[in-house]
Amino acid sequence: MEFLYEYGLFLAKAVTIVVAILAVVIFVLAASMKNKSDKGELRLTDISDELMQLKHQLKEELLPKKQFKAYEKQVKAAEKAAEKQNLTKGKVFVIDFKGSIDANEVSSLRQEVTAIITIADKDDQVLVNVESGGGMVHGYGLASSQLDRLRQADIPLSICVDKVAASGGYMMACVANKVYAAPFAIVGSIGVIAQIPNFNRLLKSHDIDYEQHTAGDFKRTLTVFGENTDEGRAKFQQELEETHVLFKEFVGRYRPNMDIAKVATGEHWYGQQAIDLGLIDAVSTSDDVILDLVNTHQVIKIQYQMKKKLADKIAHGVSLSVTTMMNRFAERNQSV
Repeated sequence: MEFLYEYGLFLAKAVTIVVAILAVVIFVLAASMKNKSDKGELRLTDISDELMQLKHQLKEELLPKKQFKAYEKQVKAAEKAAEKQNLTKGKVFVIDFKGSIDANEVSSLRQEVTAIITIADKDDQVLVNVESGGGMVHGYGLASSQLDRLRQADIPLSICVDKVAASGGYMMACVANKVYAAPFAIVGSIGVIAQIPNFNRLLKSHDIDYEQHTAGDFKRTLTVFGENTDEGRAKFQQELEETHVLFKEFVGRYRPNMDIAKVATGEHWYGQQAIDLGLIDAVSTSDDVILDLVNTHQVIKIQYQMKKKLADKIAHGVSLSVTTMMNRFAERNQSV
């Protein structure tokens, strides 16, 4: 009986705490919805400085004291000489774009591109690390247009592909003045695909009617629940072909020396093969490209991040608290 009494008391306390926490969370969420803000902030990371610090640390660990002191003097002398001559390095702005199916990351990309165009000088350039297997045409079309803004502003643009830039991902990559890809990175897939299920026969077998009303013969070419027609299929295929033509023209505009008919088959290739086909300009990883650029430029990573709302922070804290409490509860039960 004593055990049941203690157990009941503990359970009542636990429920009270959870209810109180949930009440606070609901209150905060309601308040945040009233003052909803999608504002974010730009975050800058000096990659050159990070690599310099890493080099300094390794030298200190590996070199004898005499050699390390000599190295330090050499670095300081070089810095003073640069200051005397008023030498300033051009900047390389690095952007990471890891795209999803709908390319919603373009909302951050447009902020990053705008910031770079606003501040870039004549000796500056941009390096974008693209990783995407493609997705929706309009999403990746907009992402490609954002990169084209850099070209229109006469800012040299390079693209690095370490893993994959296929279909919409390659639509972005081809905009660059120079495209790098790792040896086994996947590039290409210049094609268009669309597929939808159709449940019309299943509905009919269960005597379920489905009605769809449109104004315009081809307002809806194919449907998920209705009965598709040969005319609708033909029109849908025509739209796919038209999109493919636009895709090929877009790629051909930026890479005019490439045999577009040979590569626009929907196939993909690895970096080692892609260079022979003209899909890329050099086989290299983004790490090696950045290490080369650090010697001549100040390399800065730029990232637009959404600010975390108070509600998000509290919700995360509540989640951790509840998890901790449940773990303790489980441990207590085990010990009993």
